[in-house]
Amino acid sequence: MSMPQENIKTYLKDNLLIGDGAMATWLYRLGVPIGVCYEELNLSNPEIIGTVHRSYYEAGARFIQTNTYGAHRDALARHGLQDQVQRINRSAVQVARRAVGDDAYVVGGIGSINAGRVRNMEQIGTYGDQYEEQASALLSENVDAILLETFLDVDELLLALDVIRPLTDLPIIAQLATIEVGRTRDGHTLTRAFAELVKAGADIVGLNCRMGPAEVLRSIEGAVVPEDTPLSVFPNAGRLAMSDGEYSYASVPQYFGDSALRFRAQGARLIGGCCGTTPEHIRMMAQVLAEREPLPRVNPEVQIEEAQTPIRVVPPVRPKGIVDTVTQRHTVIVELDPPRDLDTEKFLQGTAELRDAGADAITLADNSLATTRMSNLALGSIMKTKLSAEPLLHIACRDRNLIGQQSHLMGLHALGINQVLVITGDPARFGDLPGASSVFDVSSFDLIRMIKQLNEGYSFSGKPLQQRANFVVGAAFNPHVRQFDAALRRLEKKVEAGADYIMTQPVYDQETIELIYQGTKHLNIPIFIGIMPLTSSRNAEFLHNEVPGIKLSDEARERMSRYEPGEEARREGISIARELVDMAMDRFKGIYLITPFFYYQMTAELTRYIHEQSNLGLSAQK
Repeated sequence: MSMPQENIKTYLKDNLLIGDGAMATWLYRLGVPIGVCYEELNLSNPEIIGTVHRSYYEAGARFIQTNTYGAHRDALARHGLQDQVQRINRSAVQVARRAVGDDAYVVGGIGSINAGRVRNMEQIGTYGDQYEEQASALLSENVDAILLETFLDVDELLLALDVIRPLTDLPIIAQLATIEVGRTRDGHTLTRAFAELVKAGADIVGLNCRMGPAEVLRSIEGAVVPEDTPLSVFPNAGRLAMSDGEYSYASVPQYFGDSALRFRAQGARLIGGCCGTTPEHIRMMAQVLAEREPLPRVNPEVQIEEAQTPIRVVPPVRPKGIVDTVTQRHTVIVELDPPRDLDTEKFLQGTAELRDAGADAITLADNSLATTRMSNLALGSIMKTKLSAEPLLHIACRDRNLIGQQSHLMGLHALGINQVLVITGDPARFGDLPGASSVFDVSSFDLIRMIKQLNEGYSFSGKPLQQRANFVVGAAFNPHVRQFDAALRRLEKKVEAGADYIMTQPVYDQETIELIYQGTKHLNIPIFIGIMPLTSSRNAEFLHNEVPGIKLSDEARERMSRYEPGEEARREGISIARELVDMAMDRFKGIYLITPFFYYQMTAELTRYIHEQSNLGLSAQK
């Protein structure tokens, strides 16, 4: 077979083109271990890369991708190779050219930088230089086209097109990877996505990775492909499985051959394979499609509005709860730690007393200090249903991966618990199970954004939900840092991410209250000042001398030193806390009381005091 001397898009007008298959999973089957930088093998072991290219070429592929999926600065930096972008990409083109015949197109492959990570538009916006750098290296070796593949988000793929399109007149293939059938992670239908990609300069559009032939077929059956735009499909070999420590895929070559005929019937003209596919999969497709002509694409009938209306047409529900309350009067949140054992009786007694004292919400930590405690979700549900107390649950980034986080939040929604505080969480090695893993799939900024996405009616993956959540999302602020201005900038980013209110770490002096007030008065969301009453002189000295950033006044320490541990010391601790409350109430309408050592009688008394003072203030205004 002799390939016409014309670009790929022109060739595809009248011909089918067989693409190659997987690189990484085939290298794995050849004995290259996971964790190796496969792209670096273009330099250190070009023979094995050439062998893979040649095996696909001999199987019938005439569209050969360079081994450069992750050869951008970000991915190479994980292996200390960030300065080798040019060498690795240029070598990859050379290796591919040597391995295959002149009748094959050699295409420069560029993978998504953000694939597999949490969607973060602020971060995605910084990737342009990396795409330009990689594309420039590939183009310098005269590739026949550029392939942009495995992009979960249309926004990132549009960014890549924006910086690469001006560099070349060669065809650019733009391939999305979808988690849900027919819709991208950032919420676009494929109809809308394909239209946007062609408008931005893509010559060929399609799908690769994530899904096997059946789900890819369902996706393209329901999508409108812009007129005169070739369609490409590179599915996985079914779903990934692991057995006896080995990775495997289910789809056999014969099934791929049958699927190739179905893709042709849908008008696909560039057909290859992605993860799990082997030369045998490609050989079967090539044999089945041999001597067949392409079929015209027949788009499904859709409403015009589908391609024109932005996906996020439903405005988010305005959250209600403590955010509304604090705009009307002083509002009190009280923290009460979940128990470390299986007995809930004392916890529920404390909850009832705090409720009766007037706490607007009772907040439950999420295994604070990385110490194992009872599930705050279970306790929140019990206190809401049995005691009619309003729970506010902390959600730590530490303990759950993204699957667990979304599942947890969906459970909260089902239980009618909608007030949450997002925190990073102390590392597990500092807790009572130091061998436990700290997950940290996302930062607190990411999790705030993702919870707000649930409020808009979309799952973390971008899938539309049948209902919208109504979470009121809080963020934590620690003023006890050396660089207070830097902490403020971090806080502002949390507000930008969507935080509805702020809760501070406990404050023990009036100077810090004033500092927080001056630093946050430009923010138009409620600030809840944290106050935790002292219980003894030993408690005061520990906080002052051993907890980073916390300093008590000499007066407070001297006052606590007058008393032996016991009731009188706690009375003095309440007295000092009242003085802090008085100042805080002059500047903030939100007070966050932290119960020390489960002495909930102390925070109940302070709660009553705050409401008394607040009522006096309202009466005076009248």
